[in-house]
Amino acid sequence: MTLSIAHLQPVVSLIAGILILIAPRLLNYIVAAFLIVSGLLGLGFIR
Repeated sequence: MTLSIAHLQPVVSLIAGILILIAPRLLNYIVAAFLIVSGLLGLGFIR
């Protein structure tokens, strides 16, 4: 299985959701990191 950009965002979302369930205190950091990664993907900085 190869991971492309199309697969990256759902994988990041899944990992973030699991981390939030395990450690709710990390919510702010996980949301911030997810938004930054999503923004970079959307703008095309990460290929």
